[in-house]
Amino acid sequence: FIMRTFIIKSRILQCLWILRSPCRSFHGYNRLLTSQIISYYESINQCKKELPEYFNFASDVLDQWSQLEKDGRRPANPAFWWVNEEGEEVKWSFEELGFLSRKAANILSKTCGLQRGDRVIAVLPRVPEWWLLNVACMRAGIVLIPGTSQLTAKDISYRLQASKAKCIITSDTLAPAVESVMSECQSLKSKLIVGKGKRDGWLDLKELLAVTSADHKCVKTRSQDPMLIYFTSGTTGFPKMVVQSHSSYGIGFATSGRRWMNLTPSDIMWNTSDTGWVKAAWGSVFAPWICGSCVFVHHLPQFKPAVIAETLSRYPITTFCTAPTAFRMLVQHDLSSYKFTSLKHCLSGGEALNPEVMVKWKIQTGLDIHEGYGQTETVTICANMKGTKIKPGSLGKAVPPYDVQIIDEQGAVVPAGEEGSIAVRVRPTRPFCLFSEYLDNPKKTAASVCGDFYVTGDRGIMDEEGYIWFVGRDDDVINSAGYRIGPFEVESALIQHPAVAESAVVSSPDPVRGEVVKAFVVLAPAFVKHDPEKLTQELQQHVKKVTAPYKYPRKVEFVQDLPKTPTGKIQRKVLKNKEWER
Repeated sequence: FIMRTFIIKSRILQCLWILRSPCRSFHGYNRLLTSQIISYYESINQCKKELPEYFNFASDVLDQWSQLEKDGRRPANPAFWWVNEEGEEVKWSFEELGFLSRKAANILSKTCGLQRGDRVIAVLPRVPEWWLLNVACMRAGIVLIPGTSQLTAKDISYRLQASKAKCIITSDTLAPAVESVMSECQSLKSKLIVGKGKRDGWLDLKELLAVTSADHKCVKTRSQDPMLIYFTSGTTGFPKMVVQSHSSYGIGFATSGRRWMNLTPSDIMWNTSDTGWVKAAWGSVFAPWICGSCVFVHHLPQFKPAVIAETLSRYPITTFCTAPTAFRMLVQHDLSSYKFTSLKHCLSGGEALNPEVMVKWKIQTGLDIHEGYGQTETVTICANMKGTKIKPGSLGKAVPPYDVQIIDEQGAVVPAGEEGSIAVRVRPTRPFCLFSEYLDNPKKTAASVCGDFYVTGDRGIMDEEGYIWFVGRDDDVINSAGYRIGPFEVESALIQHPAVAESAVVSSPDPVRGEVVKAFVVLAPAFVKHDPEKLTQELQQHVKKVTAPYKYPRKVEFVQDLPKTPTGKIQRKVLKNKEWER
């Protein structure tokens, strides 16, 4: 029996755990545990078993791991491990996660008066309470709507009104923004704050957790009941509301968690994604916990390569997932003084990863980066699975249960090597781990299907071996004098030159060709003072040698930085709009 002490402090809730080393000796019986839990859900992914009528991730997955933990049949890793730069730590076992999340479920249901099916918006940074609220909403049958802490008052107002959320949970930093738009949001009934001090008109989550009962019975949710809503931006109009069910995300990550992320109950996974983005649900909730792994979180208010490297060195993290932009920054940082002794598996997703970055990372760490691809509307569609051949620059192969194809504008599958839309077959059978709908927008929902396929909006090519190669978003592809050019392949060519730290490629208007390739380039420090005209010519000649000559950037502009989303994705659209407005 593992002894634990549970302490509640006024400023921070912590469960003190005597942490044992995540040694590999557990792997001997991890296979048994995997066969009991992960294999069952993976068989549903692979269509070998039917989707159950009822499913709830909290009771059917997390509570099962808690029971195995009590029985001494799970490694002595925490289920959740949070740290910050001030040296504070929070560690929870699955049992402790269950105990605290039941308290949080009671707060939502009883104190806030929320009922099954009601919607809650959570706009929080990487704090432990965000994970508690995820599980609490599952237990209470409440639909969670995550949002990034970078939202403005206008963004919050739109989300509250569009979703008709009855409760919002946020930090003391964003509370004033919420208060400034409350009069516009008639559905909002309660407000919970997560912070260091009280605020008039707000319920204090930490104070309530200290006094609320943990006696809570998980509601019985159907597999297809809504569990999450994410706001996702398109090329036109306001952000759409993507509805995910209890099974789509709750069961849908069993295969990618095991086969792409290579997770077992002995593993400690660190995914750096912001809590407002769907990748946090992928890599910091569902995939690791369905595999019984430990979710590691660094508060990380800002991305700093030195902090990332130090954290990978200091803690026994076995699996690391971050955005391609972060990997690009890391390989430019001197990693020679760090030793990642526990790290064994690296992942990336969210945007295409340049092959050159993969090569540099392997030289410096000895590890491959396994790239995966998906959307808010899906789980992992394609991935470079563990144990399969990695083709640098490709998105990998289709992940079960998805049948991924490249189609033309009529919905017909195109031959290998031809460009088209990356699509998922939804007829005659729609995969259960695809989004349910765009809420309150049946036209957009219907428009997402072409023929027998759900269309992702991304362009790609499938090679003879079934690997998918990303070309660009539909609206990113450049059409120059009849030649279709994907920005990613030009960016990948540019980054192979030592002068280029980062680049973004967009179309630029041209009176003869209609549009031409333009590259915005952030220079490496050693090249900042070089002659711009000579460097432009050098980069143009370099691209002509590395890829097809017609793809070279006819225009080059050197910039100090590139516009990015809060998750680090380069915003080509911003650059393109400015370019065309000129």
